Amino acid sequence: MLKSTLLLSLLSGSLALAQSTVPTVSTYQPPAFTDPDRVRKIEAAWPVIEKLYQDYAQKQHFPGMAFGLVVDGKLLKAGATGYTDLATKTAATPASLFRIASMTKSLTAMAILKLRDEGKIRLDDPAELYVPQLKKLRYLTTDSPRITVRNLLTHSAGFPEDNPYGDRQLGDSEAELTRFLDGGVSLSNVPGVAYEYSNLGFVLLGRILTNVTGKPYQQYITESILKPLGMNDTRWEYTQVPADKLAHGYRWQGNEWLEEELLHDGSHGAMGGLITSINDFSKYMAVHQQASPPRSGSETGPVRRSSVREMQQPWTFSSLNGAFRYPDGRACPMTSSYAYGLRWSHDCGDRVYVGHTGGLPGFGSQWWIMPEYGIGVVAYGNLTYASMGSVNWAVLDTLIRSAGLTPRQLPVSPVLAQRKAELVKLLPDWTNAERSGIFAENFFPDHSVELRRQEAQALFNKVGKITSVGELKPENQLRGTFRLTGERGAINVFFTLTPETPALIQQLDLNEVKP
Repeated sequence: MLKSTLLLSLLSGSLALAQSTVPTVSTYQPPAFTDPDRVRKIEAAWPVIEKLYQDYAQKQHFPGMAFGLVVDGKLLKAGATGYTDLATKTAATPASLFRIASMTKSLTAMAILKLRDEGKIRLDDPAELYVPQLKKLRYLTTDSPRITVRNLLTHSAGFPEDNPYGDRQLGDSEAELTRFLDGGVSLSNVPGVAYEYSNLGFVLLGRILTNVTGKPYQQYITESILKPLGMNDTRWEYTQVPADKLAHGYRWQGNEWLEEELLHDGSHGAMGGLITSINDFSKYMAVHQQASPPRSGSETGPVRRSSVREMQQPWTFSSLNGAFRYPDGRACPMTSSYAYGLRWSHDCGDRVYVGHTGGLPGFGSQWWIMPEYGIGVVAYGNLTYASMGSVNWAVLDTLIRSAGLTPRQLPVSPVLAQRKAELVKLLPDWTNAERSGIFAENFFPDHSVELRRQEAQALFNKVGKITSVGELKPENQLRGTFRLTGERGAINVFFTLTPETPALIQQLDLNEVKP
């Protein structure tokens, strides 16, 4: 016991040191949006977006639907259509409370990272340290690694995919979960070698939250995330929701809606039990939006911004959908991966999407944010496994095109601007370049100054007298591109700097811009 306490103390101390204030570069400027009319253009697109949702709900036979548009950390617009209760004809609104199913998973993951940041767990610890029943787990091979907390977060623990089986376990008691674990768990894979969606993995994360904090995971997530964000209407148990706000679930069968039995809260809620509104969930989406871009300044969320960004990274096996098409029919291959309780997708246009779907008997939901665009959408439907994928893709794609949105632009760092100016003065003759002090020690041994001079002069002779020097387009603080335009053509100039201080030019590429 003393050893364990000492180890935890050491871990907590080292973690606190790692998270203390770090030295920063005072000249750093985070990327920012450059269009002053950006939000106004987004608002102007709302009628088209609202109609996309309304038409989709009608086509898919949703009894009711609620949806919202979150921009720069605020719920900019919200709407609804249809009914949350067909018997009483209660109209759906952005304040209606829907069960969001697996959208719950990222809140569970956020709570786990909060404990990690506090030094109370480690992601690469064997999960059996926190859930003793897993010590009896029988692995498939003698060389299997132990299931870690990180495996549970990323669906790589080796558990079998358990949809729709897991959905029906939502209301099981903690005692029933313990008996299930005591009875043994079947594995489909060796841990760490494959992605397989596992509700059970997140159920176990809920048990970890309970065991480590000494509180039911519902209480811990409510106290550490929901309440600090002002998500005061969000609930776990449907009997605690006012009747006029509760969305009833339905299935469409035989050309009619049949009401689904609502499931009680229980031991499996960490994988999909939350009941919330568009108004409330937008506050959680705001935390994810406001984590980007990285920047200096005070922390205001329930967890550190860096931990939220960590949640959003692709941590496990990627898949490529080469046949993906946007709803307008445009082909655009998409690669996808799983983060921590979140899905991550990256399309052929270099757009990144982060969010999650949800589905239970009677309900379907989805949210996406685009971190570099500062926009996000969320939609709920009270129909069994209601799919929101195609409509949310259509909404985001339409919004970007109609509002002419572009990602945040990174300002040019002072050192990058300085090196550009120095380069322009040297080209194309390279006079005294070796004594200029702006090139790294590898630069001329990699390619002699005489060869560089010959190649540059040939290229400059081809494009003619330089008439303008273009703006530097930075990729990051130490790499960028600019264009030299001549009388008969143009040259693309790419350069990248070293990690030393001051940063020096280690690579330079000059290429003619093809017509």
